[in-house]
Amino acid sequence: MVSKGKQAGFTIIELVMVIVILGILAVFALPRLADLDSSANSAAVEGVAGSMRTAASMAHSLQLATGVADNATVTIEGTSVQLKNGYPDIASIAMAADFDPASDYTSTDAGTNPDVRTWTRYDDGSCSFSYTEAALDSSPAVATSCR
Repeated sequence: MVSKGKQAGFTIIELVMVIVILGILAVFALPRLADLDSSANSAAVEGVAGSMRTAASMAHSLQLATGVADNATVTIEGTSVQLKNGYPDIASIAMAADFDPASDYTSTDAGTNPDVRTWTRYDDGSCSFSYTEAALDSSPAVATSCR
């Protein structure tokens, strides 16, 4: 009489199948994980651009609520913000948004147009955003771009 013993481990077939399944998962998962860097850069740029939009709206709201002139200076949380046409000017928008461009960005003026400033991320330069000062009777524009 042959007694059946308890199986004490995995068979070689089971181990090979697990390795094959893990290999297939790795083939599909790694490309998605490798693209997280560009997604993070894009999200960082969108976040800063959003804070600039918010700061511009907040400064404009404060200007309207206090009744000061369109080109006056308003104080937001202890920071003086110079307005142009009721919104922060190029020199003040980073301070109004509590944004330190020296941390991860390079800043450039848009050549012939002094009303536009562009900030580009240091890491690979593929993501940037720009702030265009408000023209008379229009709000400022904040645009983002990622390649």
